[in-house]
Amino acid sequence: MKLWKEYLRPTTVTDALSALATGPGPAMPIAGGTDLMLDLQQGRHDPVHTLVDLTFIPEMTALEVRGDELFIGAAKPVSKVVESDLVLRHAQALVESAGLIAGPQVRNAATLGGNVAHALPAADGTISLVALDTRVEIASLSGRRQIPIRELFAGPGKSILSGQELIVGFTLPLCAPHQASAFRRIMRAQGIALPILNLALWLEREGDIIRQIRIAVGPGGPTPWRAHATEEFLCGRKLDAETLPLALQTLLDEVRFRTSPQRATAEYRRELVGTLLKDAFETAWERAK
Repeated sequence: MKLWKEYLRPTTVTDALSALATGPGPAMPIAGGTDLMLDLQQGRHDPVHTLVDLTFIPEMTALEVRGDELFIGAAKPVSKVVESDLVLRHAQALVESAGLIAGPQVRNAATLGGNVAHALPAADGTISLVALDTRVEIASLSGRRQIPIRELFAGPGKSILSGQELIVGFTLPLCAPHQASAFRRIMRAQGIALPILNLALWLEREGDIIRQIRIAVGPGGPTPWRAHATEEFLCGRKLDAETLPLALQTLLDEVRFRTSPQRATAEYRRELVGTLLKDAFETAWERAK
């Protein structure tokens, strides 16, 4: 049984949007297709008439510095993000998290945009992008807009995107002196397991003072989650022996872990999150010297 009738390869965002809006039947964008193709094959997705391939659109596969920001196209393969010296320099947490997505063969096909668009509350790449203060560029036939990445998510597996909108790419602030990031994850002992718990952290230091910090935890809630109260507690504080234990208590007070029959209990995640927080913080702190 054929899974689609037409396969289009537009070379501009506008052409891709037109194909999604004006086709003779249901149309879906595709880049890596690592989830979509399985869903179609296994009957978990409604039938599709047209697949619109985004990988021939230069803007959506770009990875470059634009002014004071790093731009990563939504159709850039995850493996290329992991291998990029630019991403390593400015967003090391993203390199660490993207390098844990599935296995090498999947990373060669899967895209960063697909990881984000699935809107899973513990998606590794997404959690790092949240901590890195990422903005998402969204295009429709009526124009473009940029929003903070957390505004993209409407619930577990749900985004605010309509069927005729595309994520074009992501913009991240460039990493300045004394700023750094890190990502840590706990998973089951098998090759491509989904995370039991992950945590991404970005900080800026001035000597022994934490000037700024952002912490994202997955799954900390129904959508990719920022630990705002913990960040507020840590900002401006001098690092000493009491700082991280007190920060952990603040984090435990604000986070809302849930029990997942396939992954872990909420109680188990509460036990683990302190280890991830300490490890990610100490790594980013050392990198920010």
